[in-house]
Amino acid sequence: MHFTPRFMAKTALLAALSAFLMTLEIPLPFAPSFYQIDLSEVPVLLGGFALGPLAALCIELLKNLLYLLFKGTITAGVGELANFLIGLSLVLPASLFYRKKKSRKGALWGLLCGTLAMTIAGVVINYFVLLPAYSFFMGIPLSALVDMGSAVNSSITSVGTLVIFATLPFNLLKGALSSLITLLLYKRLSPLLHR
Repeated sequence: MHFTPRFMAKTALLAALSAFLMTLEIPLPFAPSFYQIDLSEVPVLLGGFALGPLAALCIELLKNLLYLLFKGTITAGVGELANFLIGLSLVLPASLFYRKKKSRKGALWGLLCGTLAMTIAGVVINYFVLLPAYSFFMGIPLSALVDMGSAVNSSITSVGTLVIFATLPFNLLKGALSSLITLLLYKRLSPLLHR
């Protein structure tokens, strides 16, 4: 079934919708301005449930490439890399779990596992890779990023507290919102996704 014209068309449509949703960012009161939430993972999750984990991977990749192509980057590509890597940590476990147990309970467990994986991956990848890369490529010291965080949350005093008090709740919230919306939409959209 993979890479048939129908598979590629559905993947491309979901990626385009996802890239559009990625442009609709909402700032969060507990995190610095470079953490803005969007619902771009919802079409990726829908595609992963309907078409499988390979589709989720393709949609996630295409989404970020389309975003870069049409919107560009203000983060030297680090934000888009973050979106790709951390997005995969949500959609791959969720779609793999759902593929093995295609039921509402299977979807719920898959989304729960994906949200937890996204939250953990967000903390680890931000601490060790993304925040240092953002600092390097943008020419901003890590201490300035910490200062941006402490301006909105006085508990943020180091890179470690930045990921605990900003990155962790950001990814937990994004995963939970994306999962909830996917649960509400999937069965309604399933006939369209499976045509």
